Amino acid sequence: MIKNKENSNILEKIDHSDGMTVPAGYFADFAKRMEAQIPERVVVATPPAVRSFWQRIRPYAYMAAMFAGIWCMMNMVDLLKPDSAQPSSLLAEAFSDDNFMNEYYLDNSYDEEFLDNLYEAGYSPSDICEFN
Repeated sequence: MIKNKENSNILEKIDHSDGMTVPAGYFADFAKRMEAQIPERVVVATPPAVRSFWQRIRPYAYMAAMFAGIWCMMNMVDLLKPDSAQPSSLLAEAFSDDNFMNEYYLDNSYDEEFLDNLYEAGYSPSDICEFN
């Protein structure tokens, strides 16, 4: 196959400039021209503003109001819940009842079944606890 010499180097025919050009020497004195166009800045020292009493205590007042709101909210939740005995008072009442203690707490049937299972598994009382 024969190639044309004209088509073989097609990239040389394309203009490689991107169109972004500046006049010669433009950036040589750019900084001086820019400084000449910027107006002088005048700095005026102002004394700090005097804060009033309320401006000084405002964060603390807001924080106190927040805690007061949380306290009120917790009291409202406590007032809205149904009246019921506290768990600790129920437990104390149950332990003071002899029927409860005899039927539920002092019932040895579970302990006897547990020890029987241990004996069947090969444990002896000396393995379980030491007797003095």
